Amino acid sequence: MRLNEYGDIVASEWLRSTEVRLEIECGEFVVMPNHFHGTVYIVGAYGNTPHGIRPNHIDAMDGERAYYHDRAYCHTPLRSPSRNVGAMVRGFKSAVSRRINEVRNTPGASVWQRNYYEHIIRNDADYNHIAEYIANNPQRWMEDSLHP
Repeated sequence: MRLNEYGDIVASEWLRSTEVRLEIECGEFVVMPNHFHGTVYIVGAYGNTPHGIRPNHIDAMDGERAYYHDRAYCHTPLRSPSRNVGAMVRGFKSAVSRRINEVRNTPGASVWQRNYYEHIIRNDADYNHIAEYIANNPQRWMEDSLHP
């Protein structure tokens, strides 16, 4: 997948996430023409609520990997400095939106969809399946249901 100017922004902000949030490491990722896939490894103890899954929210336990997938283009503003996967994704999407809108001269315009898919990776088999899916996603682009 060859990235255009906006794709370069998405990739650079994803990698910059580890500088902003020291409790994460970014794993495999791919920027697609209309969506994004990535894995996040939680490396530090964090969170302001009990660990576990709650509706529309994940507070992953220390050492867990999380899978993140999103379809572009809608904006989700950063609303909380909390240290969880949801806050990381909100910060990432906000930074990408701000930079893309600067380039397009469209302040406040939607860049990402409102929500996203997240999944806690519980074992190596699950991780290997997701890593393979991410690596092979560009080859499946022509069959994507949202391919123009």
